[in-house]
Amino acid sequence: MVVIPRISFCPTVVLQQVLRVQLPHLPFSTDFSLMMTLMSTRVEFDLPEYSVRRRYQDFDWLRNKLEESQPTHLIPPLPEKFVVKGVVDRFSEEFVETRRKALDKFLKRITDHPVLSFNEHFNVFLTAKDLNAYKRQGMALLSRVGESVKHVTGGYKLRSRPLEFAAIGDYLDTFALKLGTIDRIAQRIIKEEIEYLVELREYGPVYSTWSALEGELAEPLEGVSACIGNCSTALEELTDDMTEDFLPVLREYILYSDSMKSVLKKRDQVQAEYEAKLEAVALRKEDRPKVPADVEKCQDRMECFNADLKADMERWQSNKRQDFRQLLMGMADKNIQYYEKCLMAWESIIPLLQEKPEANGSPLVFIPWWSL
Repeated sequence: MVVIPRISFCPTVVLQQVLRVQLPHLPFSTDFSLMMTLMSTRVEFDLPEYSVRRRYQDFDWLRNKLEESQPTHLIPPLPEKFVVKGVVDRFSEEFVETRRKALDKFLKRITDHPVLSFNEHFNVFLTAKDLNAYKRQGMALLSRVGESVKHVTGGYKLRSRPLEFAAIGDYLDTFALKLGTIDRIAQRIIKEEIEYLVELREYGPVYSTWSALEGELAEPLEGVSACIGNCSTALEELTDDMTEDFLPVLREYILYSDSMKSVLKKRDQVQAEYEAKLEAVALRKEDRPKVPADVEKCQDRMECFNADLKADMERWQSNKRQDFRQLLMGMADKNIQYYEKCLMAWESIIPLLQEKPEANGSPLVFIPWWSL
Protein backbone atom coordinates (compact mmCIF):
# COMPACT_ATOMS: atom_id res chain seq x y z
CA MET A 1 0.00 0.00 0.00
CA VAL A 2 1.33 3.42 -0.96
CA VAL A 3 0.18 6.51 0.89
CA ILE A 4 0.42 9.55 -1.33
CA PRO A 5 -0.05 13.08 0.00
CA ARG A 6 -2.16 15.39 -2.17
CA ILE A 7 -2.02 19.19 -2.01
CA SER A 8 -5.03 21.02 -3.44
CA PHE A 9 -5.00 24.44 -5.03
CA CYS A 10 -5.71 25.86 -1.57
CA PRO A 11 -2.34 25.55 0.21
CA THR A 12 -3.95 25.07 3.60
CA VAL A 13 -5.84 21.90 2.57
CA VAL A 14 -4.04 18.57 2.32
CA LEU A 15 -5.86 15.69 0.67
CA GLN A 16 -4.81 12.11 1.27
CA GLN A 17 -4.99 9.55 -1.52
CA VAL A 18 -4.17 5.89 -1.06
CA LEU A 19 -3.61 3.89 -4.23
CA ARG A 20 -2.95 0.18 -4.10
CA VAL A 21 -2.48 -2.05 -7.15
CA GLN A 22 -2.63 -5.79 -6.56
CA LEU A 23 -2.10 -8.83 -8.74
CA PRO A 24 -5.06 -11.14 -8.13
CA HIS A 25 -4.30 -14.42 -6.38
CA LEU A 26 -5.55 -16.56 -9.24
CA PRO A 27 -4.06 -19.61 -10.99
CA PHE A 28 -1.30 -18.35 -13.27
CA SER A 29 -2.34 -17.79 -16.89
CA THR A 30 -1.24 -15.69 -19.83
CA ASP A 31 -4.50 -13.68 -19.60
CA PHE A 32 -2.72 -10.89 -17.76
CA SER A 33 -4.84 -8.40 -15.83
CA LEU A 34 -4.56 -6.43 -12.60
CA MET A 35 -7.05 -5.92 -9.82
CA MET A 36 -6.68 -2.29 -8.82
CA THR A 37 -8.00 -0.77 -5.61
CA LEU A 38 -8.33 2.99 -5.09
CA MET A 39 -9.12 4.67 -1.80
CA SER A 40 -9.39 8.44 -1.70
CA THR A 41 -10.95 11.36 0.12
CA ARG A 42 -10.78 13.67 -2.89
CA VAL A 43 -14.09 15.31 -3.74
CA GLU A 44 -14.09 14.30 -7.42
CA PHE A 45 -14.54 10.65 -6.44
CA ASP A 46 -18.12 9.71 -5.60
CA LEU A 47 -17.12 6.75 -3.44
CA PRO A 48 -14.31 6.38 -0.90
CA GLU A 49 -13.13 3.11 -2.46
CA TYR A 50 -13.12 1.48 -5.91
CA SER A 51 -11.94 -1.91 -7.15
CA VAL A 52 -11.57 -2.43 -10.88
CA ARG A 53 -9.70 -4.81 -13.17
CA ARG A 54 -7.43 -3.45 -15.89
CA ARG A 55 -5.39 -4.98 -18.70
CA TYR A 56 -2.25 -3.66 -20.34
CA GLN A 57 -4.18 -2.09 -23.25
CA ASP A 58 -6.21 -0.12 -20.70
CA PHE A 59 -3.01 1.41 -19.34
CA ASP A 60 -1.96 2.14 -22.92
CA TRP A 61 -5.30 3.86 -23.56
CA LEU A 62 -4.85 5.97 -20.43
CA ARG A 63 -1.40 7.11 -21.47
CA ASN A 64 -2.59 8.07 -24.95
CA LYS A 65 -5.43 10.09 -23.46
CA LEU A 66 -3.06 11.86 -21.10
CA GLU A 67 -0.80 12.77 -24.00
CA GLU A 68 -3.76 14.16 -25.95
CA SER A 69 -5.29 16.15 -23.12
CA GLN A 70 -2.06 17.28 -21.36
CA PRO A 71 0.39 17.93 -24.25
CA THR A 72 2.51 20.37 -22.24
CA HIS A 73 3.32 17.80 -19.57
CA LEU A 74 5.67 14.84 -19.38
CA ILE A 75 3.63 11.63 -19.36
CA PRO A 76 5.35 8.71 -17.59
CA PRO A 77 6.22 5.81 -19.92
CA LEU A 78 4.62 2.40 -19.79
CA PRO A 79 6.74 -0.75 -19.58
CA GLU A 80 7.32 -2.22 -23.01
CA LYS A 81 4.75 -4.79 -24.06
CA PHE A 82 7.38 -7.18 -25.37
CA VAL A 83 10.69 -8.16 -23.84
CA VAL A 84 14.06 -9.27 -25.15
CA LYS A 85 14.03 -12.94 -26.06
CA GLY A 86 16.42 -15.01 -24.02
CA VAL A 87 16.44 -12.61 -21.06
CA VAL A 88 12.87 -12.82 -19.74
CA ASP A 89 10.09 -15.23 -20.61
CA ARG A 90 6.98 -13.07 -21.12
CA PHE A 91 4.76 -15.98 -20.07
CA SER A 92 6.53 -16.56 -16.77
CA GLU A 93 5.28 -15.54 -13.34
CA GLU A 94 8.49 -13.54 -12.88
CA PHE A 95 7.67 -11.45 -15.95
CA VAL A 96 4.11 -10.86 -14.74
CA GLU A 97 5.40 -9.66 -11.36
CA THR A 98 7.99 -7.41 -13.02
CA ARG A 99 5.28 -5.86 -15.19
CA ARG A 100 2.97 -5.44 -12.20
CA LYS A 101 5.66 -3.45 -10.41
CA ALA A 102 6.27 -1.31 -13.49
CA LEU A 103 2.57 -0.55 -13.94
CA ASP A 104 2.28 0.24 -10.24
CA LYS A 105 5.14 2.73 -10.63
CA PHE A 106 3.42 4.22 -13.70
CA LEU A 107 0.30 4.89 -11.63
CA LYS A 108 2.32 6.30 -8.75
CA ARG A 109 4.06 8.73 -11.12
CA ILE A 110 0.67 10.02 -12.23
CA THR A 111 -0.80 10.27 -8.73
CA ASP A 112 2.29 12.20 -7.63
CA HIS A 113 1.81 14.75 -10.42
CA PRO A 114 -0.08 17.92 -9.40
CA VAL A 115 -1.86 18.15 -12.79
CA LEU A 116 -2.07 14.66 -14.25
CA SER A 117 -3.62 13.27 -11.07
CA PHE A 118 -6.67 15.50 -11.65
CA ASN A 119 -7.14 14.48 -15.29
CA GLU A 120 -10.66 13.33 -16.18
CA HIS A 121 -9.45 10.28 -18.09
CA PHE A 122 -7.36 9.19 -15.12
CA ASN A 123 -10.45 9.51 -12.92
CA VAL A 124 -12.41 7.28 -15.31
CA PHE A 125 -9.56 4.78 -15.53
CA LEU A 126 -9.52 4.42 -11.75
CA THR A 127 -13.26 4.17 -11.22
CA ALA A 128 -15.15 2.94 -14.32
CA LYS A 129 -16.49 -0.59 -14.02
CA ASP A 130 -16.90 -0.82 -17.79
CA LEU A 131 -13.99 1.09 -19.27
CA ASN A 132 -14.66 -0.29 -22.76
CA ALA A 133 -18.04 1.45 -22.81
CA TYR A 134 -16.32 4.73 -22.04
CA LYS A 135 -13.79 4.10 -24.81
CA ARG A 136 -16.55 3.47 -27.34
CA GLN A 137 -18.14 6.81 -26.56
CA GLY A 138 -15.04 8.48 -27.92
CA MET A 139 -14.93 11.08 -25.18
CA ALA A 140 -11.64 12.68 -26.16
CA LEU A 141 -12.17 15.93 -24.26
CA LEU A 142 -9.02 17.79 -25.18
CA SER A 143 -7.94 20.95 -23.44
CA ARG A 144 -7.62 24.17 -25.41
CA VAL A 145 -3.89 23.79 -25.42
CA GLY A 146 -4.24 20.21 -26.55
CA GLU A 147 -6.46 21.17 -29.48
CA SER A 148 -4.03 23.88 -30.50
CA VAL A 149 -1.01 21.61 -30.42
CA LYS A 150 -2.88 18.85 -32.21
CA HIS A 151 -3.59 21.12 -35.19
CA VAL A 152 -0.14 22.68 -35.45
CA THR A 153 1.05 21.97 -38.96
CA GLY A 154 4.56 21.07 -40.00
CA GLY A 155 4.88 24.24 -42.08
CA TYR A 156 6.56 26.20 -39.30
CA LYS A 157 10.31 25.91 -38.91
CA LEU A 158 11.97 26.72 -35.63
CA ARG A 159 14.87 29.12 -35.90
CA SER A 160 16.60 28.10 -32.70
CA ARG A 161 15.71 26.76 -29.29
CA PRO A 162 16.27 28.94 -26.25
CA LEU A 163 19.52 27.99 -24.56
CA GLU A 164 17.89 26.33 -21.55
CA PHE A 165 15.77 24.06 -23.75
CA ALA A 166 18.68 23.37 -26.09
CA ALA A 167 20.65 22.24 -23.03
CA ILE A 168 17.77 19.96 -22.03
CA GLY A 169 17.73 18.42 -25.51
CA ASP A 170 21.50 17.83 -25.50
CA TYR A 171 21.33 16.29 -22.04
CA LEU A 172 18.51 13.93 -23.03
CA ASP A 173 20.42 12.76 -26.11
CA THR A 174 23.55 11.98 -24.08
CA PHE A 175 21.57 10.47 -21.21
CA ALA A 176 19.67 8.11 -23.51
CA LEU A 177 22.90 7.11 -25.27
CA LYS A 178 24.63 6.23 -21.99
CA LEU A 179 21.68 4.28 -20.63
CA GLY A 180 21.25 2.46 -23.95
CA THR A 181 24.87 1.33 -23.82
CA ILE A 182 24.54 0.17 -20.21
CA ASP A 183 21.30 -1.64 -21.07
CA ARG A 184 22.85 -3.55 -23.99
CA ILE A 185 25.92 -4.55 -21.98
CA ALA A 186 23.80 -5.57 -18.98
CA GLN A 187 21.67 -7.80 -21.18
CA ARG A 188 24.79 -9.47 -22.58
CA ILE A 189 26.12 -9.99 -19.05
CA ILE A 190 22.84 -11.61 -18.00
CA LYS A 191 22.89 -13.95 -21.00
CA GLU A 192 26.48 -14.93 -20.23
CA GLU A 193 25.61 -15.50 -16.57
CA ILE A 194 22.71 -17.73 -17.58
CA GLU A 195 25.03 -19.75 -19.83
CA TYR A 196 27.62 -19.94 -17.05
CA LEU A 197 24.90 -21.08 -14.65
CA VAL A 198 24.01 -23.96 -16.96
CA GLU A 199 27.67 -25.02 -17.01
CA LEU A 200 27.94 -24.83 -13.22
CA ARG A 201 24.89 -27.03 -12.77
CA GLU A 202 26.49 -29.63 -14.98
CA TYR A 203 29.95 -29.14 -13.52
CA GLY A 204 29.15 -29.64 -9.80
CA PRO A 205 27.48 -33.06 -9.96
CA VAL A 206 30.52 -34.53 -11.75
CA TYR A 207 32.50 -34.23 -8.52
CA SER A 208 29.71 -35.95 -6.62
CA THR A 209 29.57 -38.94 -8.98
CA TRP A 210 33.37 -39.11 -8.98
CA SER A 211 33.41 -39.33 -5.17
CA ALA A 212 31.68 -42.73 -5.35
CA LEU A 213 34.87 -44.14 -6.92
CA GLU A 214 37.20 -42.78 -4.28
CA GLY A 215 37.94 -43.60 -0.67
CA GLU A 216 39.74 -40.85 1.18
CA LEU A 217 38.91 -38.32 -1.54
CA ALA A 218 35.17 -38.96 -1.32
CA GLU A 219 34.47 -36.32 1.34
CA PRO A 220 36.55 -33.53 -0.28
CA LEU A 221 34.94 -34.24 -3.66
CA GLU A 222 31.47 -34.09 -2.16
CA GLY A 223 32.45 -30.81 -0.54
CA VAL A 224 33.56 -29.32 -3.85
CA SER A 225 30.29 -30.44 -5.45
CA ALA A 226 28.26 -28.78 -2.70
CA CYS A 227 30.39 -25.65 -2.94
CA ILE A 228 29.76 -25.31 -6.68
CA GLY A 229 26.05 -25.85 -6.04
CA ASN A 230 26.00 -23.01 -3.49
CA CYS A 231 27.84 -20.73 -5.91
CA SER A 232 25.38 -21.51 -8.69
CA THR A 233 22.46 -20.70 -6.39
CA ALA A 234 24.06 -17.37 -5.48
CA LEU A 235 24.65 -16.59 -9.16
CA GLU A 236 21.03 -17.40 -10.00
CA GLU A 237 19.85 -14.95 -7.33
CA LEU A 238 22.17 -12.25 -8.68
CA THR A 239 20.94 -12.80 -12.24
CA ASP A 240 17.30 -12.67 -11.13
CA ASP A 241 17.93 -9.40 -9.32
CA MET A 242 19.48 -7.84 -12.41
CA THR A 243 16.62 -9.04 -14.60
CA GLU A 244 13.78 -8.05 -12.27
CA ASP A 245 15.17 -4.91 -10.61
CA PHE A 246 18.06 -3.42 -12.60
CA LEU A 247 16.97 -3.72 -16.24
CA PRO A 248 13.40 -2.40 -15.75
CA VAL A 249 14.67 0.86 -14.25
CA LEU A 250 17.08 1.36 -17.16
CA ARG A 251 14.34 0.70 -19.68
CA GLU A 252 11.92 3.03 -17.89
CA TYR A 253 14.34 5.95 -18.02
CA ILE A 254 15.27 5.30 -21.64
CA LEU A 255 11.57 5.52 -22.47
CA TYR A 256 11.26 8.52 -20.14
CA SER A 257 13.89 10.39 -22.16
CA ASP A 258 11.94 9.63 -25.35
CA SER A 259 8.79 11.04 -23.73
CA MET A 260 10.62 14.19 -22.69
CA LYS A 261 11.99 14.63 -26.23
CA SER A 262 8.44 14.34 -27.57
CA VAL A 263 7.21 17.12 -25.26
CA LEU A 264 10.23 19.23 -26.20
CA LYS A 265 9.38 18.78 -29.89
CA LYS A 266 5.79 19.90 -29.28
CA ARG A 267 7.11 22.97 -27.48
CA ASP A 268 9.32 23.74 -30.49
CA GLN A 269 6.30 23.51 -32.81
CA VAL A 270 4.40 26.05 -30.75
CA GLN A 271 7.42 28.38 -30.66
CA ALA A 272 7.86 28.05 -34.43
CA GLU A 273 4.19 28.87 -34.96
CA TYR A 274 4.50 31.91 -32.70
CA GLU A 275 7.64 33.16 -34.47
CA ALA A 276 6.00 32.79 -37.88
CA LYS A 277 2.88 34.68 -36.84
CA LEU A 278 4.91 37.39 -35.13
CA GLU A 279 7.00 37.82 -38.26
CA ALA A 280 3.87 38.11 -40.39
CA VAL A 281 2.64 40.93 -38.16
CA ALA A 282 5.98 42.72 -38.41
CA LEU A 283 5.84 42.63 -42.22
CA ARG A 284 2.54 44.49 -42.34
CA LYS A 285 2.86 47.99 -43.70
CA GLU A 286 1.58 49.75 -40.64
CA ASP A 287 3.25 52.31 -38.42
CA ARG A 288 2.14 50.61 -35.23
CA PRO A 289 0.65 47.23 -36.15
CA LYS A 290 -1.66 45.74 -33.54
CA VAL A 291 -0.80 42.26 -32.32
CA PRO A 292 -3.71 39.96 -33.31
CA ALA A 293 -5.45 37.89 -30.67
CA ASP A 294 -4.31 34.62 -32.23
CA VAL A 295 -0.67 35.72 -31.86
CA GLU A 296 -1.23 36.51 -28.19
CA LYS A 297 -2.88 33.14 -27.68
CA CYS A 298 0.06 31.44 -29.37
CA GLN A 299 2.43 33.29 -27.06
CA ASP A 300 0.39 32.15 -24.06
CA ARG A 301 0.61 28.55 -25.25
CA MET A 302 4.36 28.82 -25.65
CA GLU A 303 4.78 30.30 -22.17
CA CYS A 304 2.54 27.55 -20.76
CA PHE A 305 4.69 24.93 -22.49
CA ASN A 306 7.87 26.49 -21.13
CA ALA A 307 6.60 26.62 -17.55
CA ASP A 308 5.13 23.11 -17.57
CA LEU A 309 8.16 21.57 -19.26
CA LYS A 310 10.61 23.14 -16.83
CA ALA A 311 8.53 22.09 -13.83
CA ASP A 312 8.23 18.51 -15.10
CA MET A 313 11.94 18.41 -15.91
CA GLU A 314 12.79 19.41 -12.33
CA ARG A 315 10.40 16.78 -10.97
CA TRP A 316 11.87 14.16 -13.32
CA GLN A 317 15.44 15.00 -12.30
CA SER A 318 14.51 14.70 -8.63
CA ASN A 319 12.89 11.29 -9.18
CA LYS A 320 15.84 10.18 -11.29
CA ARG A 321 18.38 11.01 -8.62
CA GLN A 322 16.40 9.13 -6.00
CA ASP A 323 15.71 6.12 -8.22
CA PHE A 324 19.29 5.68 -9.38
CA ARG A 325 20.71 6.09 -5.90
CA GLN A 326 18.45 3.26 -4.76
CA LEU A 327 19.24 1.22 -7.87
CA LEU A 328 23.01 1.52 -7.55
CA MET A 329 22.92 0.92 -3.81
CA GLY A 330 20.87 -2.22 -4.38
CA MET A 331 23.25 -3.36 -7.12
CA ALA A 332 26.22 -2.91 -4.79
CA ASP A 333 24.50 -4.83 -1.97
CA LYS A 334 23.50 -7.72 -4.26
CA ASN A 335 27.03 -8.07 -5.66
CA ILE A 336 28.54 -7.97 -2.18
CA GLN A 337 26.10 -10.68 -1.05
CA TYR A 338 26.94 -12.79 -4.09
CA TYR A 339 30.71 -12.69 -3.54
CA GLU A 340 30.32 -13.21 0.21
CA LYS A 341 28.25 -16.37 -0.43
CA CYS A 342 30.82 -17.68 -2.90
CA LEU A 343 33.69 -16.88 -0.52
CA MET A 344 31.89 -18.60 2.37
CA ALA A 345 31.21 -21.65 0.22
CA TRP A 346 34.86 -22.10 -0.79
CA GLU A 347 36.18 -21.36 2.69
CA SER A 348 33.89 -24.04 4.12
CA ILE A 349 35.63 -26.83 2.18
CA ILE A 350 39.21 -25.85 2.98
CA PRO A 351 39.31 -28.07 6.11
CA LEU A 352 38.21 -31.01 3.94
CA LEU A 353 41.02 -30.39 1.48
CA GLN A 354 43.81 -30.04 4.03
CA GLU A 355 46.08 -33.01 4.81
CA LYS A 356 44.85 -35.07 7.77
CA PRO A 357 47.27 -36.58 10.34
CA GLU A 358 47.72 -40.34 10.50
CA ALA A 359 46.23 -42.39 13.36
CA ASN A 360 49.48 -42.23 15.41
CA GLY A 361 49.37 -38.44 15.30
CA SER A 362 52.19 -37.99 12.80
CA PRO A 363 51.26 -35.75 9.89
CA LEU A 364 51.17 -37.16 6.42
CA VAL A 365 54.19 -36.17 4.40
CA PHE A 366 53.84 -35.63 0.68
CA ILE A 367 56.88 -36.86 -1.33
CA PRO A 368 56.95 -35.76 -4.95
CA TRP A 369 57.42 -38.67 -7.36
CA TRP A 370 60.36 -36.98 -9.03
CA SER A 371 62.40 -37.04 -5.81
CA LEU A 372 62.23 -40.82 -5.52
